[in-house]
Amino acid sequence: MVLPVIGVIGGSGLYDISGLTNTRWERVDSPFGETSDEFLFGELDGLRLVFLPRHGRGHKIPPTELNYRANIDALKRAGVTEILSLSACGSFKEDLDPGTFVIVDQFIDRTFARVKSFFGTGLVAHVGFGHPVCSRLGDALEAGCTALGIKAVRGGTYLAMEGPQFSTLAESKLYRSWGCDVIGMTNMPEAKLAREAEMCYATVAMVTDYDCWHPDHDHVTVDAIIKVLMDNAEKARALVKNVVPRLADRKDLCHQGCHEALDNALITAPDARDPVMAEKLSAVAGRVLG
Repeated sequence: MVLPVIGVIGGSGLYDISGLTNTRWERVDSPFGETSDEFLFGELDGLRLVFLPRHGRGHKIPPTELNYRANIDALKRAGVTEILSLSACGSFKEDLDPGTFVIVDQFIDRTFARVKSFFGTGLVAHVGFGHPVCSRLGDALEAGCTALGIKAVRGGTYLAMEGPQFSTLAESKLYRSWGCDVIGMTNMPEAKLAREAEMCYATVAMVTDYDCWHPDHDHVTVDAIIKVLMDNAEKARALVKNVVPRLADRKDLCHQGCHEALDNALITAPDARDPVMAEKLSAVAGRVLG
């Protein structure tokens, strides 16, 4: 049995977890460019962890300019098999109040200025994305929230917007009418790329405030939002520490098929594949490219 390697993508302070040992910061190269930052490698309860500050330490990179492909490719090259993603979000539902953790299970992707696939001209692939997150990781996250007493909701639709501006009131009302639960700027194309890279992926959307549809939205103070952000970060660290040991008992490939997502996905005939592109995809698609 090969132990899973857990990748964690989130804010700069997420890796400040008691019990994390053998830590080191290290840059992992990717043919898709530079990652958001160095990775923090460490061990927790016998499992290897790899942390990525999504926006770089100090929050230097806006959502649109993140190199999502380099981040996911480099995590794959670092040996990561499962990804836990944590990010701030706004809420479309009255009962999803600030401080609530939403274990997302669906996405609507409204981003438009990002490269969303590792594949393209020279090597074409189409992966299934009907169920975009790993239910096994979702089970572990739900159990962790319950054990820690964190208010959490299992299931919800995340509307991914381009940003960096927030929604207009008309957009906010439209997304509510679609049945969306939360809104954020970072989970797409992150989740799509994780699927193409054959890694389990689950995300926790941590509510900081209501989106602008809410009648009290304009009365929220910066101080109040910062307090929620700090509280959410503390809960997120506790959640990661609680969830990691729950992921140690996987003996086989993921039952949902995350680790075999590229089976039957490659469309380009073997003799028509661009060898330069195939080499670039050696980590992401090496299992099926041979």
